[in-house]
Amino acid sequence: MARSQGAALDRKKLMADPVMVTTIVVLIAFLTLFILYPLAILLVDSFVGDGSFGFSIFKRIFAMPTFMRAITNTLKVGFVVGILSSLIGLLYAYVEVYVRLNKFAGGLFKVVSMLPVVSPPFVLSLSMIMLFGKAGVITRFLLHIYDNNVYGYWGIVIVQTLTFFPVCYMMLKGLLKNIDPSLEEAARDMGASRMKVFTSVTLPLMLPGLGNAFLVTFIESIADFANPMIIGGSYDTLATTIYLQITGAYDKAGAAAMAVVLLCITLVMFAVQKYYLEAKTAATLTGKASRARMLIEDRSVKIPLTILCSLGALFVIMMYICVPIGACFPTWGYKFFPLTGKWFAQVFTKYRGLKAFKDSFLLSLIASPITALLSMIISYLVVKRRFRAKGFIEAVSMLAMAVPGTVLGVGYIRGFSGGLFHTGILQGIYGTGLILIIVFVVRSLPTGTRSGISALRQIDKSIEESAYDMGADSFKVFMTVTLPLIKDSFLSGLVTAFVRSITAISAVILLVTPSYLLITVQINEFAEKGAFSLACAFATILIVITYSAVLLMNWVIKHFGTSKNLKEE
Repeated sequence: MARSQGAALDRKKLMADPVMVTTIVVLIAFLTLFILYPLAILLVDSFVGDGSFGFSIFKRIFAMPTFMRAITNTLKVGFVVGILSSLIGLLYAYVEVYVRLNKFAGGLFKVVSMLPVVSPPFVLSLSMIMLFGKAGVITRFLLHIYDNNVYGYWGIVIVQTLTFFPVCYMMLKGLLKNIDPSLEEAARDMGASRMKVFTSVTLPLMLPGLGNAFLVTFIESIADFANPMIIGGSYDTLATTIYLQITGAYDKAGAAAMAVVLLCITLVMFAVQKYYLEAKTAATLTGKASRARMLIEDRSVKIPLTILCSLGALFVIMMYICVPIGACFPTWGYKFFPLTGKWFAQVFTKYRGLKAFKDSFLLSLIASPITALLSMIISYLVVKRRFRAKGFIEAVSMLAMAVPGTVLGVGYIRGFSGGLFHTGILQGIYGTGLILIIVFVVRSLPTGTRSGISALRQIDKSIEESAYDMGADSFKVFMTVTLPLIKDSFLSGLVTAFVRSITAISAVILLVTPSYLLITVQINEFAEKGAFSLACAFATILIVITYSAVLLMNWVIKHFGTSKNLKEE
């Protein structure tokens, strides 16, 4: 009774605040228009694209041998990459949390966990081709092997595993740190071996988290467009098939139906990960450990594991270092030395690189603060306010996480190329920089929202209520009380949105027009043409920009963030 009365009072106070009501209405309109509407249009096109309602389009695409092969290929790659990434991530996480590492190995792990964040999604594909392709530095120049082929299934699997296992490593590292060491020590005291403790105590405790890591990687793998496009060769996946269906066959209705199939797969996996495994993980782990864990110092265990993980980390780092070195090859595939800087010069003098970097930087710079602010506002409404549409705002804002970029791109083409419902309304945004900014915002919104929700749950409600009692409205409270308290999350979301925007390709490659040049699209174009040195030159400059942004964010948080202020007090 008291709870229902409190909820009714909260709603009454909310309706009396015009700023808050306006914000909620605008948010609902934005989420409906730019997330739900494009997906709804895809569904409509899939059923009525040929002029009559029915399953004829689905029957047509399922009759295509290429589409059925693409589904099989996608699921096959997704499962293998998910399993491999989870196992490798578990190995690295276990070694870091349970084994006493030296500073060198610990530093390597940190570098490996950072590299996928600051690099474009297809950098490792470029490196794999340049090192191990038919004209690769290692295969042709060093080993004199000419008949190898890195394109296809195993090329995609290896590249995606190397790209995604650091994500699993970071997820599982947090889970392992939260396991109470007294549970494992009790088993050790009863005579169990380290392997028995791991299989009977540690693994069961983190099994839901391991499943969560698998599903996250599986979703990322089947939604990946850039790596299969560059290193897939004739091995088609759903993401590349959708792209070729709309750009090569000009079959928009067929592409829409294919996009719906891919969306259904990712939504099912996302629902399992979000509503089943996350809940089980929260119930299984014990939170903070009661005391410090005794790290493994047994040389027979420590040395082999440290060497194995260090070699793997060095290999990944070598793959990333290959990109700037590859940009300095005089003629890739024929002449590797002496190194030259001509490709960096041609990026700006011959291939309009300055415009590509300017457009990408400007659009990402505009999208980043919008994304960060929207994320914090949504987080604030979800955590601090009670109203009927709260669940809708939270669910739709998180939905973009489960929508592959290619699917979203097709949805925007079908939804806005002729205006809303083909009425001409909002048709003007199609083909402009505005629609690219909107896509950047939508794609980065879930990450910032999750970060903001975590930060806001740590703030006591009474701090804001005191500001309300002194006469401040909701906008004043949010800007002067709430936002300063979560500015670390805001700044983190700002830079994360910038990095994700400037390195995005899967959604924007279908929406970009000749009036805008984006770095990632340029890299993909040169890689498809075999101009790998030029692609590496573009990628190297992009990595420098994104890494600089991350370093700047860390510096700002360190010197001006909330944690700095608390330490000074």
